[in-house]
Amino acid sequence: MRWLTANDHLVFGTPWLDGPAALASTLHASGSMTLATTISLPVVRGPAALAKAVAAIDRLSSGRLVVGAGPGSSERDYRAAGIAWDERWPRFEEAVQALRALLRPGSPPFEGAFYSTAEVEMLPRATRPEGPPIWVGSWGSDTAIRRVARLGDGWLASGYNATPETFGETLAHLRQHLRSEGRDPDAFPNAIASMFTYVTDNVAEADDAVSQVLAPTLRRPPEELRQRLLVGSASECADKLARYEAAGAERILIWPVWDARRQLERFRDGVMSRLGSRP
Repeated sequence: MRWLTANDHLVFGTPWLDGPAALASTLHASGSMTLATTISLPVVRGPAALAKAVAAIDRLSSGRLVVGAGPGSSERDYRAAGIAWDERWPRFEEAVQALRALLRPGSPPFEGAFYSTAEVEMLPRATRPEGPPIWVGSWGSDTAIRRVARLGDGWLASGYNATPETFGETLAHLRQHLRSEGRDPDAFPNAIASMFTYVTDNVAEADDAVSQVLAPTLRRPPEELRQRLLVGSASECADKLARYEAAGAERILIWPVWDARRQLERFRDGVMSRLGSRP
């Protein structure tokens, strides 16, 4: 099953459409595709406001939504929302639990230091009785992976913060933590989001995509990004995807750098043809 996803910021270094609104705008054209937020910001938006938005998308899409959630990486988002950047982690821990309580009718209310869902009923409800699954985004530190194992229904890894090898190592640690939580690692899905992609045989174009666009935006050294992202020839991109699959990645969510339509065609015709007919 193919996915269509939207990321979320209030303010960023480049103009940014509202994430949930952008995702909702695709409902009429997305067919049977899974819709996902990769990621949404329950601390910045507030768990109640985010629950209202994603419940509507889930209902209007007949239950096709996956809620990817994370604390976010932009301090400017927190300033815009009037929330202290230093509070993002304890708030995020609570916000995920509050979000789940709001999206799952009949669950006990969540009571925390920052959020409470007592006497709050979110109507109309999402389509599924258990609510849409909440996948937790993490760059892969041990503390973050423990949080994924405790709070998530799945793991959203970061494409620009992992190589195939480090993804595999982190996945192994996640499986250990899931077992410690009494959860089945084989039933816990994963995906890699923010996998920026530019398929080209032109070495200079590929270098410009990394050094002129991605490195300044992501604040990562160009040499790191070249190892991690799908930038280069179709053969190079297919080889890297095969390495991610071998490391245990179940789904990779690509993000074209420029000329999205043409890049998606190049990816389909040049990269996917080398990988076979996988979804």
